[in-house]
Amino acid sequence: MERQMLRASIQELRDREQLLHCNKEVDPRFELGAVLKHFNNERPILFNKVKGGKIPVIGAMFGNRNLYYQMIRATREDRIFKMMNAIANPKPTKLLTKGPVMENIITRNIDLPKMFPIPTFHGGDSSSYITAGIVVLKDPETGQRHTSVRRLQVNGENEMNILVASPLAKNQYAFMENQNKPLEVAIILGYDYYLLLASQISAATYGVDKYEVDSALRGEALELVKCKSVDLEVPAYAEIVLEGIMPPNKRVEEGPFGELMGYYGERALHPVVQVKTIMHRNNPIFQTSFPCREEHLANGLIREIELYSILKNLVDVKDVNVTVSGGCRFHAFISINKKFEGEGKSAIMGALASSKDVKHVVVVDEDVDIYNHDDIEWAIATRVQGSKDMVIVPGALGSGLEPSHVVRGVTDKVGIDATKPLGEAGKGFKRAIIPGYGKIDIEKYFPGLG
Repeated sequence: MERQMLRASIQELRDREQLLHCNKEVDPRFELGAVLKHFNNERPILFNKVKGGKIPVIGAMFGNRNLYYQMIRATREDRIFKMMNAIANPKPTKLLTKGPVMENIITRNIDLPKMFPIPTFHGGDSSSYITAGIVVLKDPETGQRHTSVRRLQVNGENEMNILVASPLAKNQYAFMENQNKPLEVAIILGYDYYLLLASQISAATYGVDKYEVDSALRGEALELVKCKSVDLEVPAYAEIVLEGIMPPNKRVEEGPFGELMGYYGERALHPVVQVKTIMHRNNPIFQTSFPCREEHLANGLIREIELYSILKNLVDVKDVNVTVSGGCRFHAFISINKKFEGEGKSAIMGALASSKDVKHVVVVDEDVDIYNHDDIEWAIATRVQGSKDMVIVPGALGSGLEPSHVVRGVTDKVGIDATKPLGEAGKGFKRAIIPGYGKIDIEKYFPGLG
């Protein structure tokens, strides 16, 4: 019985009746992505028939916030503390001599487009892309390993571009390049909710082994095996692992690609990965994620930890929501127990200073649901006066993933204090409540609608 990685998650999704099976043949060029987008990338779908091959594809596993909580055995109320505890108390991994991912080992005649159903998502994309690949690197000086999701443009046969975005990875590659040596790399496909979440932690900030954070999150040791051609470890129950090198002093044009916020990123020269070995399970399942959604939700969950940690030193913060609509980085809704006037603006300043990516912040009272956009809009409509409750920081440093920042080079940051006044002035802001409304069982009134 599967215990870790993709197949264990698929079985649990089936048990929860959350997995859709698509038995109609789909084209990996545009059609597969269109089906995923129809469900807003929130409904896991297993495509059993994909044009051009026999390998099934799974997508949209990680785009539903509430399902993510369920799959990591967390609730909305305790998920921040569960993740903080795992970062603070990482647990050992377990190295196996052999694992299912080693059932097939290929070292010759590698041709990625022919071997795997790699999707093309948007009409202006430069090529097909591996979008769900978790990239494993090892620091050439310290030997510390770390993981992150990187997009990979497939150039043909055994070569891909890799977008190296993090300063840590850039420094590792530069270190090897200065010695005219390649940097070894492994790319994992066919993983689960724990591994993705752990991969989004900043190695530079926390200095932890992300595999060990995974072990702490899942409550048991993450089982690993050694790669065959590079000095790296990968999950034993992964579906597919691509092993290779990033050769020094080689750049190839990458892009355009439908980016985080639904715009095309520009063409640029980026390093390449030359795949030397492929390990995969018998009857492998190819994992994909629609751009702009899935790994960004996991990234947003980690950003919520960091934002919460900063705010709890300033105000009595109840919860934070780094929203999906805001790219899981640009917008933050914050719920506080306001005790003193001015705390709403303190929370705004703390949130805007927490990351260069945070662009717009709304702070509300506990009676507002920060996961309900209608409730947020209601609070802004009824509790905000622009001249008193808006904080605007012009010309700040923003994110290179946000197009209006890219055009100007700077970003105006905005905070909205949508909390109600304290004391006598706040009495007129008491919400009208229907007693017992939350306990209504609508099934009793309209069978089948519950």
